[in-house]
Amino acid sequence: MRQFKIIVEKHQDGYVAYPLGLKGIIVGQGDTCEEALADVKSAIRFHIETFGDEVLETDSPVLEEPATLILAGSVKAKAKGAVLCL
Repeated sequence: MRQFKIIVEKHQDGYVAYPLGLKGIIVGQGDTCEEALADVKSAIRFHIETFGDEVLETDSPVLEEPATLILAGSVKAKAKGAVLCL
């Protein structure tokens, strides 16, 4: 099974999630981070089943270096290959 990095963004009215490494537009949303992740995972499966392997990127769009995330309110978090829900 192939793994994808998923970006989760918090907005005023909930969460939005989207994967990196796929051609096309795939988005999930939910009231919680977990709901947005479940929705985008379902959308990824549907996208690949519908359009086939040609939607898979051959090169990773993500740098694999650890990053320090600076968030509102000066909260810091270290992330490497993980989903961070805030």
